[in-house]
Amino acid sequence: MSYVEVPGANVPIRMWTDPASVEDGAMQQLRNVATLPWIKGLAVMPDVHYGKGATVGSVIAMKDAVCPAAVGVDIGCGMSAVKTSLTANDLPGDLSKLRSKIEQAIPVGAGMHREAVDPSRLYGFSLEGYEDLWERFDYIADAVKFRRDRAMRQSGTLGSGNHFWELCVDMFDSVWIMLHSGSRNIGNELAEHHMGVARSLSHNQGLVDRDLAVFLAATAEMQAYRNDLFWAQEYAKYNRAAMMSISKEVIRKEFRKAKVSFGQEISCHHNYVAEERYDGMDLLVTRKGAIRAGSGDYGIIPGSMGTGSYIVKGLGNEKSFNSASHGAGRKMSRTAAKKKFSARDLVEQTKGVECRKDSGVVDEIPGAYKSIEQVIDQQTDLVQVVAKLKQVICIKG
Repeated sequence: MSYVEVPGANVPIRMWTDPASVEDGAMQQLRNVATLPWIKGLAVMPDVHYGKGATVGSVIAMKDAVCPAAVGVDIGCGMSAVKTSLTANDLPGDLSKLRSKIEQAIPVGAGMHREAVDPSRLYGFSLEGYEDLWERFDYIADAVKFRRDRAMRQSGTLGSGNHFWELCVDMFDSVWIMLHSGSRNIGNELAEHHMGVARSLSHNQGLVDRDLAVFLAATAEMQAYRNDLFWAQEYAKYNRAAMMSISKEVIRKEFRKAKVSFGQEISCHHNYVAEERYDGMDLLVTRKGAIRAGSGDYGIIPGSMGTGSYIVKGLGNEKSFNSASHGAGRKMSRTAAKKKFSARDLVEQTKGVECRKDSGVVDEIPGAYKSIEQVIDQQTDLVQVVAKLKQVICIKG
């Protein structure tokens, strides 16, 4: 489908979904965003749903301003995937052992490594820029500097919520590794710190929603936020890279006879800020629950833990600010999902997948998410499907 325009106070709201299908709270958030004085464009992805401050599944382009809530609290959250030389026939009938090996190697939930991972010992890990990342740690907000040790030990860890690790099989029976994580606790604390600073600034006092507070160009507060934001985005990238390297090593050992090789990794943020140019203007584009889908850009759009995911290639649609959805998107809150579904429902909806099937992850049940097929169908002018993947193992914290 192409987009539908809904009138907004300062810019039209371009929606790659039926506006009538969007929950009232999310629609009001979008209208609020469209009132910001600095906004130059607003695109809404088909996985749109209510979020803190700014809507998940929104792409906001502003001139000389950036809204921390339009990035989200998990700065740099995103996806990585890589195709292996394994095929479905190489996999054992019982995948529980392999799942356990990955869970032993990659801490999940609130867990962290006992000691910081030595990147020089990780299989295929690129050290370029890694030392510089930690040298720059001394220049991030004082409020989080005491977290250095934890941040280092959480690098290469999964986290909880909707973060996951999967082993998948595509339509040609090739096996893929795919994972979803971000900047862990350090990114969350940086985000909360800067959102608090933004809310206190005088130019934000008259906004319809204080959570939409912004930083303005050429101010000390903007400079501090950009410094910490870009640091956290890099941290998230290296966190996923470390997990991918650990995953590859586990797979190589478990399938030693197959002499496993790996293709080119695909990696994309979906909670971040980028400096981009549209209509002759240099803009700050925030994607919260959206990926960059410039012409030829590879991306990953995952479904829920029992459905499937898509590898896509961007079509470079500037009406969406070269963006596409970041996943299926929730159709109900975690609280609502826990009330509606049981562990028995989870077992039924994740048949054929080696994963947790207990009440602790019922809020991530497939029934709590939109149809990934419908989400893909709604953005055929944004991305081209390269491969469809179906998970056989799903690990959640």
